[in-house]
Amino acid sequence: MQVNEQNYVDTAEKVIMNLKNLKDKNGRMIQMVTTSKLRNLLTLTADIYNEVINQSEDRLNEEICARIEYLRVRFLYEAGREPSVKNLVEKADLLTVLKNIRGSRKSYILFNRYMEALVAFHKYYGGRES
Repeated sequence: MQVNEQNYVDTAEKVIMNLKNLKDKNGRMIQMVTTSKLRNLLTLTADIYNEVINQSEDRLNEEICARIEYLRVRFLYEAGREPSVKNLVEKADLLTVLKNIRGSRKSYILFNRYMEALVAFHKYYGGRES
């Protein structure tokens, strides 16, 4: 999935709608990721975003790039711990979006906005708490 400035909001909405209607192989509804789990992922991205937004160069420095790589590891870890997070990470293609940042300030800002859109649609469509 290619997320860009023109489609990230619509893409986030589609992801959340797909997760909301996701069923297992027996036709039972699968629990969607909780608001708190989703907000935890957003918090991880926001810490980096606060540094990126204050940087004027188009290319991110090595430290920030390393933190983005570690962010991929954290997303994988959280996905491994919780099936609902795994569904989100896979349906939203978050690992690919993170990989495609490739040191670009603009790409990281877009990624953060995509995460914010996922949280917003989750809340709008009644994502569960806890």
